[in-house]
Amino acid sequence: MKIAFAGLGVMGGPMAGHLVHAGHSVTGYNRSSDKAKAWAEETGGAFAETVAQSAEGVDLFILCVGNDDDVRQVVTEALSHLARGAVIVDHTTTSAKVACEMAALAEAGGRSFIDAPVSGGQAGAVSGQLSVMAGGDAEALARVEPVLKTYSKAIKHMGPAGSGQLTKMVNQIAIAGVVQGLAEAVHFAKQAGLDTDAVLDAVSKGAAQSWQMDNRWKTAAAGQFDFGFAVDWMRKDLGLVLDEAGSNGARLDMTRLVDSYYAEVQQMGGGRWDTSSLAARLGRSGDR
Repeated sequence: MKIAFAGLGVMGGPMAGHLVHAGHSVTGYNRSSDKAKAWAEETGGAFAETVAQSAEGVDLFILCVGNDDDVRQVVTEALSHLARGAVIVDHTTTSAKVACEMAALAEAGGRSFIDAPVSGGQAGAVSGQLSVMAGGDAEALARVEPVLKTYSKAIKHMGPAGSGQLTKMVNQIAIAGVVQGLAEAVHFAKQAGLDTDAVLDAVSKGAAQSWQMDNRWKTAAAGQFDFGFAVDWMRKDLGLVLDEAGSNGARLDMTRLVDSYYAEVQQMGGGRWDTSSLAARLGRSGDR
């Protein structure tokens, strides 16, 4: 299968690298051609200077770019160059609306489009342990699933076009609440004068246990926020969530509040800190 991968950033670069290391023929494209060249030199893959060049005759076109507009641009530029019957897999987190638009566009051009946002962050991309939530044609997904498993631990078909993006929104809603709870728990433990390592040992084996607690408690307690998913990206995702909720009538009081807290973190200069930096916002009132 001839593969192209557009978007070689902190997520896409490692994902595309896994494909090369698994023996697939992969052409990488990035808006910054220097980054594409560096990726090719590091992995042994090929690179292209334009989207059109990367997509020429390709059977599987994967992208992991920035936002709705980026997806529209890349897919539109690639579509006519792809092999007939090709599958487009979009790992970008976008609106469900653009996923449906791109699916209709691809179908009209004799190709298939799968919206396939991922969870697991940069660490999951590097380790090849991402979780994929996919919307679109189930048969098309089944054809490319063995390739996607190169960098994924789980792939779940959620329904028609847009369903993957809606499921990713559910994921981000759940994370927002858990991370805020973790931040407040760390803050309270410090204010109470407790040994935070001892607290973690005591509470992490019961009902309070979570992935965030296991992986972010100690670093958050130490004021270290250089891990994983950035606040800027989370705010983009929560913006998509809140827009969708405005359309479907979902009440997301907690999500809206946590989004405002992340806005405060950005104002503190923490846009590139990881999402556990909600603890830094609370720490401004003073720690013991």
